[in-house]
Amino acid sequence: MATTRLRILVLFGGRSAEHEVSCLSASNVLSALDPERYAVTTVGITKSGRWTLLDGVPEHAPGTLPSVPDDGPTAALVQTIKGPRLLVFPEDYRAEEIGPVDVCFPVLHGPYGEDGTLQGLLASYGVPYVGADVASSAVGIDKRQMKNVFKARGLPQVPYLSVRRVVWEADRDPVLEDIEGSLPYPVFTKPNRQGSSIGISKCRTREELVAGVEEAFAYDRVAIVEQGVEEARELECGMLGNTELEVTPPGEVRTTHDFYDYEGKYLDEVTLDCPADVPDDISARCQAFAREACLAIGARGMARVDFFYHEGRSEVLLNEINTIPGFTAASMFPRVWATQGYDGPALVDRLVELAMEAGRTDARFSP
Repeated sequence: MATTRLRILVLFGGRSAEHEVSCLSASNVLSALDPERYAVTTVGITKSGRWTLLDGVPEHAPGTLPSVPDDGPTAALVQTIKGPRLLVFPEDYRAEEIGPVDVCFPVLHGPYGEDGTLQGLLASYGVPYVGADVASSAVGIDKRQMKNVFKARGLPQVPYLSVRRVVWEADRDPVLEDIEGSLPYPVFTKPNRQGSSIGISKCRTREELVAGVEEAFAYDRVAIVEQGVEEARELECGMLGNTELEVTPPGEVRTTHDFYDYEGKYLDEVTLDCPADVPDDISARCQAFAREACLAIGARGMARVDFFYHEGRSEVLLNEINTIPGFTAASMFPRVWATQGYDGPALVDRLVELAMEAGRTDARFSP
């Protein structure tokens, strides 16, 4: 007897500055979804926020990054008397039903996809989805709130300050004095709600600090300023699970760039060592901190937790958590899980299982 395939909606692209990275990730997710097990529908979200029906991730020229074209038919997810359905609107805007959606796999990075907004939409329609819930997603992407939660949990972090645009624009001199009095150079400036190293600057002087804060404000109304950790190694752990969390030993990112910036991640060569060549106690410490970080924000499904490791001081500092980690060829999350026996298809299978499990739990305890 033939088995009914699970109907999966894969969403990618989006309005954030990580649009192209999302497309790269989605390409790998789609290639890992077994067509004998899943009936997959792909919907790209344009940079303006319109949903459009696509036949996979658009092709792109070598040396460029893919993006969602804005000339396809509009798609929409609606709640009907028969449950959630995906519709498409051709040129005459007469809706045509694509079909039901059993589970959504959002492959979206940054605001409007990883921040709880999309998760809220899916939850309101009763569609199970891969990854963290609304609250955890919102905290995970907001570096200021994430760091506050980690601080309350007693997790070790690099010293940091947050800067609000309204305060900076009113009078930047006291802000600069506060930063320089608290954090020695070099420092890193970051947008509060952004990933993929977009808008990050390494600052060694006041002039560079001003430029770095202004760059961060191009992406968010809050900037984060962190003390730099010289000679730090960058380690990353992967997490899978809902109530029972599995955490991988850390992998290590090595780049020829001054730090792991956007070009170093996606346009140039990067080396991922999995597992990282670190002492057993350092690996165990990273895994313990990763588990605590996930519990602190209430992450479920999947996450990647990043650390700075200072070898000379045998010090591990928590950097951040990502609730929708990258799935690109240069991404750590699929690589660390491959070392644990989860190849691409096994990994996406597990993520879909966890999404369905979480959906059943949410249905039992819905308000």
